[in-house]
Amino acid sequence: MSDAGVGETPTVAVAGVKLEPRGRLLACELGSVTVRAGDQVVISFAAHRRDDPRDDGRDTEVGVVAVPFARRPAGEARPRVLRRAEPRDLDRLRVAAERAAEARTYARERAAAHGLPIKMFRVEMGRGKALFYFASDTRVDFRELVRDLAARFHTRIELRQVGVRDEAKIVGGIGSCGRELCCSTFLPRFAPVSIKMAKHQNVAMSPARVSGQCGRLKCCLVYEDATYLEAAAALPKLGKRVGTPDGVGRVGDLDVLRGRVRVYFEGQPPKTFTADELQPAPPVPPASPLPPTPPSKN
Repeated sequence: MSDAGVGETPTVAVAGVKLEPRGRLLACELGSVTVRAGDQVVISFAAHRRDDPRDDGRDTEVGVVAVPFARRPAGEARPRVLRRAEPRDLDRLRVAAERAAEARTYARERAAAHGLPIKMFRVEMGRGKALFYFASDTRVDFRELVRDLAARFHTRIELRQVGVRDEAKIVGGIGSCGRELCCSTFLPRFAPVSIKMAKHQNVAMSPARVSGQCGRLKCCLVYEDATYLEAAAALPKLGKRVGTPDGVGRVGDLDVLRGRVRVYFEGQPPKTFTADELQPAPPVPPASPLPPTPPSKN
């Protein structure tokens, strides 16, 4: 159902549904179905079934509502929420999960039998095909494996090779911060991360500090990089000579977010100052030329 006044663009009620806890968010038309966040619903992907609330298990999936309600322009092709999930739908979901676990075990056995250097970590069964996710450091000829899987499960087989960051996103886990991985909860896509970002934030250059579950640089280094660069612009550079209330010294450490600078002196312990207490150090006077050496008398 669409709501629009005269001259206004028609809109429809749309909910955000996830088929997997760490999957992408699907915008699905609600129609007359009322849902709340956390509800399990049956959604249809078939355009010809838009006005048919019945389903027989084809072209449908069970998902969980993540975003309960929003208005979006009408006319776009979207999956449609047919109804709330019923016990028979949950039974079908359980059976599919059991088949996926069986398929993953069998695929691992056949991959080992063919000597393929791959890590099979996830299988999705549904909508007329079986999708196998695997990770590998090299290109793999998996045609024999596909034949074995097709002969066993009698459905269309698709093998998809993903990188280590995508593997971490799909598998999920707990990061060093104690929270679920950003990539598997809310990040829609991976942003480029560089080692310079870690240096801007004075993060220790050890793999345990800068690497995530995937072994690559942590995605969270991107979040505050612009803030650190902006704050560091008001502070002197490391190693620069500065004038302080206690004399002239050199910058040794920076606390960028607090705007504090640790200055090292000759002959006295280092001290910490705010940026407002510092000023450019006077230039070092040039060394006086040495007097000429008088000729020696023989």
